[in-house]
Amino acid sequence: MLEEALRAVVEPELDLALGETGMLGGVALRRRRATVSVAVPTANWPSLDELRRRLVEAARSVVGVEEVEVELSPMGEKARATLRARVRREMTGDDQSTAEGAPDAHEHAHGGGGNAHGAGTPRFLQPGSSTRVIGVSSGKGGVGKSSVTVNLAISLARAGHRVGVLDADVYGFSVPAMMGATSDPVVLGDLVVPTLVDGVRVLSMGFFVPDDQPVIWRGPMLHKAIEQFLDDAYWGMPDYLLVDMPPGTGDVTLSLAQVMPRAEIVVVTTPQSAAQRVAQRSAFAARKLKLSVRGVIENMSWFTGDDGTRYELFGRGGGQAVADDLGVPLLGQVPLVPALREGGDVGRPVVVAEPDGEAAGAFAALAERLVALGPSRVYRRELTLR
Repeated sequence: MLEEALRAVVEPELDLALGETGMLGGVALRRRRATVSVAVPTANWPSLDELRRRLVEAARSVVGVEEVEVELSPMGEKARATLRARVRREMTGDDQSTAEGAPDAHEHAHGGGGNAHGAGTPRFLQPGSSTRVIGVSSGKGGVGKSSVTVNLAISLARAGHRVGVLDADVYGFSVPAMMGATSDPVVLGDLVVPTLVDGVRVLSMGFFVPDDQPVIWRGPMLHKAIEQFLDDAYWGMPDYLLVDMPPGTGDVTLSLAQVMPRAEIVVVTTPQSAAQRVAQRSAFAARKLKLSVRGVIENMSWFTGDDGTRYELFGRGGGQAVADDLGVPLLGQVPLVPALREGGDVGRPVVVAEPDGEAAGAFAALAERLVALGPSRVYRRELTLR
């Protein structure tokens, strides 16, 4: 009974039961005291406190257990390689390509020029997946696109959804700092486990280069980076993967259309007319690449004074005008509040810093509206036109 209860404990980072990971070692019960040994992949494995808490809670739920001692130690190379193969198998659903002794799924996915929907492709990108990939786009910088992405992601997670954020703004990465990430992704050989922050998995170039170091890449390298962030990262089976896209209509939009053809686009703008015209160009570019534009988010819509009066500092109507021109709904309006800007600076998103505030309420409503839209399309192999 005790071992069965412990095998069912879900490891926080991988979101897999310990019985599936091979991490659970010896289990002993003597004089109402349980001793549990767990081997973690690396010495700096995140969420050790949460894992320990879950193990203690599970052990104490077993009749006859009053005390629990948890012993944590790093895995050896062989055990880590076995775990990596198991995680690859979970990622792709391909039992053959990741069995011990068989070629790694990474080789199947990228060998011979790669295959966007071949063996080794993560399950959440395969046809029939329930994952919704949401590209958060803007025509220009300065409209708060990244802060919208971060706060929307956390709002979706708090509503009970499995959520990931891919920071595809390779040149201007900011998501790790905005989310207050305190640990880097864990690297297991050729596999990366995205950092978990506030219930959201996060992966960004910002984890791999210093903040003051520029990324100077041509388009092909940028495309390869986006592919690796998807194919070589363990995202699990997210309900939503939000992609923070760079401003404009450049290489990342092209890569997104190629690597994630089911992606949906939401456009972030501000109320002013100048931002409105630029936002339209971003949406039109997405449509030319056959990406579905689902709606518009208007940021910095108003500032509420101490007397309750709303001041429309950047004008009004820009978001609705863009939505009307595109024939899509205005998904929500986000007020301008100091905590929204401050949260981005100090790594404390406004929905975390002020969960009962006006901005957090706007993001919760926005998340609810996005969920209610449902996916844009359903892809089925038998309906493919040739």
